[in-house]
Amino acid sequence: MKPLNKTLTGLLSALLLLPGYNGFSQGAEKASLNIAISYFNTNNRIPYLAVNVKSKITGRFQPVGGVAVKLFLNKDSAGTFIGKVVTSEKGEAHTFIPPSLQKEWASSKSHTFLASFDGDKVYDPAKADLTVGKAKILIDTVAGRSVVATLMEMKDATWTPVKGADVVLAVRRLGSDLNINETLTFATDSTGKASGDFKRDSIPGDAKGDITLVAKIVDNDKYGNLSVEKTVPWGAKFKYNSTFNERTLFATRDKAPIWLQLIAYSIMFAVWGILIYLVFNVFKIKKLGESAK
Repeated sequence: MKPLNKTLTGLLSALLLLPGYNGFSQGAEKASLNIAISYFNTNNRIPYLAVNVKSKITGRFQPVGGVAVKLFLNKDSAGTFIGKVVTSEKGEAHTFIPPSLQKEWASSKSHTFLASFDGDKVYDPAKADLTVGKAKILIDTVAGRSVVATLMEMKDATWTPVKGADVVLAVRRLGSDLNINETLTFATDSTGKASGDFKRDSIPGDAKGDITLVAKIVDNDKYGNLSVEKTVPWGAKFKYNSTFNERTLFATRDKAPIWLQLIAYSIMFAVWGILIYLVFNVFKIKKLGESAK
């Protein structure tokens, strides 16, 4: 064997024996997941959880779908199992706390939610937890179109007012909630109350003029997300006027506006007129050519 071949063989053997060399012994490195838990309670009824799963891909966090996450209440055991959820394409999943855990839920003033992912061929195992205290939010109105929200927490077996919490007072709309005035949030006082004046006088309501007021706290470190609603007749009455038999842009073809029909027909006549004129000139040129022979 030539000296050069011997040298190359020795270098290759040394590389294979290095502890850090794993080109042939190990597979691709798995990615890690980031799991976030959010707690929601609407109208002080059945609470539910939202799970959001992301992974850092090409330098930025992106949602991961198809991830099976197990949820537990206070401890990881069969008796406190909330459920198993699978994330959507947006990396999100939701589940309610089942009635079977009512006794466990009533046993404490605060609870810790546990989330776990066992891992698969692509991602490493991951865990997350969230601790929230029992709380409720109330909404009421007073004379002069003022909205009052009250936030209370369970302490020493009694509901105690919460001071210094930021509360959003808004009106429920289709796209998103609209604040009742220019103030974004209202802080609760020593009695747990936060109030604000309703200044959306011209906002449309239903046929009776009813609108839905909303009081909520968003992503609070101690209580999660709480919201409560109340219907009041403070909106402008909505009266639906049917335009089914009138000429509108969204009507059938025979009910199209006159100006739109004129434009369409003018374009059609202009195009066909030009085509006919060109054909006529072609025949005229042909006749001139035959007469010139």
